[in-house]
Amino acid sequence: MILGAAPALPLDEAGKYVAGAYGVFVTLILVYVVIMAARLQRIERELGALAELAEQRLGRRDGTGEEHR
Repeated sequence: MILGAAPALPLDEAGKYVAGAYGVFVTLILVYVVIMAARLQRIERELGALAELAEQRLGRRDGTGEEHR
């Protein structure tokens, strides 16, 4: 008896499972990309806020013209 002679499922039924597997794979990739994009946006906002805070602290001077430290 040769195990590889007959397919496990008839090809007309197997196509549904292959299409479903591709659908799940593409969905997972899209979810991953959306999560990474959201994280990137959050990090960019935080970096912008930190840069603004650093500029405020470094650029602030008192009446004598010297920087605060």
